[in-house]
Amino acid sequence: MGFKLGTSRGNYADKGEVKTKLSFMRDQQASIPGTPVIAKPLAEGILGEANMDGTIYMSNKLDPNSAAYRHTLSHEMRHATDMKLGKLAYDDDHIMYNGERFERTDIDGVDSILVDGEWKEAGDTGFPWENDANNGNK
Repeated sequence: MGFKLGTSRGNYADKGEVKTKLSFMRDQQASIPGTPVIAKPLAEGILGEANMDGTIYMSNKLDPNSAAYRHTLSHEMRHATDMKLGKLAYDDDHIMYNGERFERTDIDGVDSILVDGEWKEAGDTGFPWENDANNGNK
């Protein structure tokens, strides 16, 4: 039985734009091997979400070619990586980060998380997992 090496699958230029012959889930706006990135409508003020199932949702209002999109994707990839490493996990009742449990509940229709004895709205600042993800984007 013979073996034939396939054609080169590296980068190439087309009209001054660098492209790649590799493809990962072409129906997605961004492609990161092993992490599906899906554009969809998200709640007001939410630009991206990293999910426990390994996917990342990006707001369909973001331009995939913008700096805001790249920044948000980088931030959410940090969360996705933390989840894959077992550093971060969440469900409807709590968030686990670095072995510490943070209670989570709905207060008057607002997703809230208990941090340092204070209930804060999810997505607010001051959460250790958000601080770490933001520090990775500087």
